[in-house]
Amino acid sequence: MSTRNLTLMTDLYELTMMQGYFKEKANQTAVFDVFYRTNPSGNGFAIMAGLEQVIEYIKDLHFGEEEVDYLRSTGLFDEDFLDYLKNFKFSGDIYAIPEGTVVFPREPLVKVIAPIMEAQLVETAILNIINHQCLIATKTARVVHAARGDGIMEFGLRRAQGPDAGIYGARAAMIGGCIGTSNVLAGQLFDVPVKGTHAHSWIMSFPDELTAFRTYAKLYPTACILLVDTYDTLRSGVPNAIRVFKEMKEAGIPLKGYGIRLDSGDLAYLSKKARKMLDEAGFTDAIISASSDLDENLINSLKTQGAAINSWGVGTNMITSSDWPAFGGVYKLVALKDEATGQFIPKIKLSENSEKVTNPGNKTVYRIYGTDTGKMIADLIALTDEEYSASQPLLLFDPVDTWKKTHLAPGTYTIRELPVQVFDNGQCVYESPSVMEIRDYCQQELDTLWDEAKRLINPHRAHIDLSAKLYATKNSLLEAVDNMTHQQNL
Repeated sequence: MSTRNLTLMTDLYELTMMQGYFKEKANQTAVFDVFYRTNPSGNGFAIMAGLEQVIEYIKDLHFGEEEVDYLRSTGLFDEDFLDYLKNFKFSGDIYAIPEGTVVFPREPLVKVIAPIMEAQLVETAILNIINHQCLIATKTARVVHAARGDGIMEFGLRRAQGPDAGIYGARAAMIGGCIGTSNVLAGQLFDVPVKGTHAHSWIMSFPDELTAFRTYAKLYPTACILLVDTYDTLRSGVPNAIRVFKEMKEAGIPLKGYGIRLDSGDLAYLSKKARKMLDEAGFTDAIISASSDLDENLINSLKTQGAAINSWGVGTNMITSSDWPAFGGVYKLVALKDEATGQFIPKIKLSENSEKVTNPGNKTVYRIYGTDTGKMIADLIALTDEEYSASQPLLLFDPVDTWKKTHLAPGTYTIRELPVQVFDNGQCVYESPSVMEIRDYCQQELDTLWDEAKRLINPHRAHIDLSAKLYATKNSLLEAVDNMTHQQNL
């Protein structure tokens, strides 16, 4: 991403608003939140992903000669504004929840604090990056959960919506829990394992299936997964694979990472029959891998049917999140800085749809865990000037059904602030972990959820609460807007 200038990867209105602020000399510091409203695919949570690419984008923000010339050619921008863009550099602060963290609706995933011209410009690209990778990481976590400990391989490059979606989708899939990807470029870029077998065309290019298997085994004796459904799975493919495995064993070749792959037919029936044949031949540790338009629902069904599959290659439905194609993240103004006092003035957006009413103010997110279980109790969205300590009692209440309350005594809970500072006055102060480190962290995060929250269907809804101060601030702004509207209508 850093090899391309993505500064113009933005919506036109971001630039026209920038020019408007420039002309009006209105460039006060603003706070914008990135958040989403609904968990994708009916899930009980989402996975934060894409921050490293946001960092690369912000670091490289600049208007070169080509970009300025193009904007000039549109006829929409004046020369004084174009001159300003030539020396443009992001100078603000960015806070974000680290990649791999379990997140929930309405929580600020990314917070941008910057002069409004700068904060406005970066909106589109940040949303593009975060929306895509969060979506795929979350979908992958569902698929991995359905597999109940079996390895999931990401096989979606050829079905992704273009090169970038394939590359960064593979990255997000690794964060979500995949053990490897077929995408070689993603392997190179992100230092993640690459995995794969061979195609039906390999079998068809030889005089017979057995010769094809023998040749492949000779080339890749330590990663010999043979595709057995080209002609007849049970009468040809599996018997020929067993014959090759016997020949390897007789030749003294260690059988490591070996097995078969099924790509069509009744996967439950075929896998159980194949398992019996392999076991009877003495190959009880042979892998049975499956592909063929898999998703979490089909994998869950196959596991329920007792399918003897222990490795899964998932492509189209995961890399495209086929049942939920958009994450739905938004970027909303939540505060403006009073330059005279240095204080942030909370702002709120109203809507006929109550779900679209924003939480105002400069905020952060705290996660609360039970000391006896280590499991998540709730998340608390609070204003940044509030302080919390596990040595003090804590009252939590539902921001909609406020009568639903939880009292936590000191010693019964721990609390941690989720966001970290990423940019300070335009300088990056955060070093992204490797993708595999993020993957490990994500698995630790998932372990803090109760099993009920990870159900594929009708999961338990996590408690996402507002602090008393934030709740009061929001209500006072709602009342103020209502009074203002009433006065205007008199």
